[in-house]
Amino acid sequence: MGLLGGSFNPAHEGHLHVSREALKQLDLDQLWWLVAPQNPLKSRRETAPLAVRLARAREVASDPRIRVSDMEARLGTRYTVDTLRRLQARFRGHRFVWLMGADNLASLHRWRRWEAIVRAVPIAVFDREPYFYEALAGVAARRFGACRQVGEALRDLAAAPPPAWGIMRLRPHPAASSKIRAAGQWWQAPSEGDG
Repeated sequence: MGLLGGSFNPAHEGHLHVSREALKQLDLDQLWWLVAPQNPLKSRRETAPLAVRLARAREVASDPRIRVSDMEARLGTRYTVDTLRRLQARFRGHRFVWLMGADNLASLHRWRRWEAIVRAVPIAVFDREPYFYEALAGVAARRFGACRQVGEALRDLAAAPPPAWGIMRLRPHPAASSKIRAAGQWWQAPSEGDG
């Protein structure tokens, strides 16, 4: 089962594109979008309320194999490492693979207990311009370089015992949450005088 975590601020067609590629390339039967209550590395002020982000994600996730979830809010977890631990305890017998963009691999070393994440589940990293080379030069990729899956082994990444990771190449998609927010096409935080 694939896990794509994030703020989804907002969810967009690029998330759907990556998810469908993961379902196909990793031969997954299901994928969960774990909409985070609040990303610890992002500003609370710039993040739409969870209910707004969940509703948008459900609109965008038009594939029946994609399930949009507020699991982190229900589990009371704030960090990926804790979410993974709780999911693995709750769904014993399920194999999970974590999905992330190359930009996240480049900054993975900033995540809480990031090495425990790498050791907990296989990680499929999706190429995201312009982060490919930055991701490969990053702390996590260097530290776990011997665990990188390439070629034929990459197809079986979801079944590989961790630590295992690989970079999935795919056709780029132009959508990005930051572009949508910058264009003012998404939720706007109330101004100081509102309320």
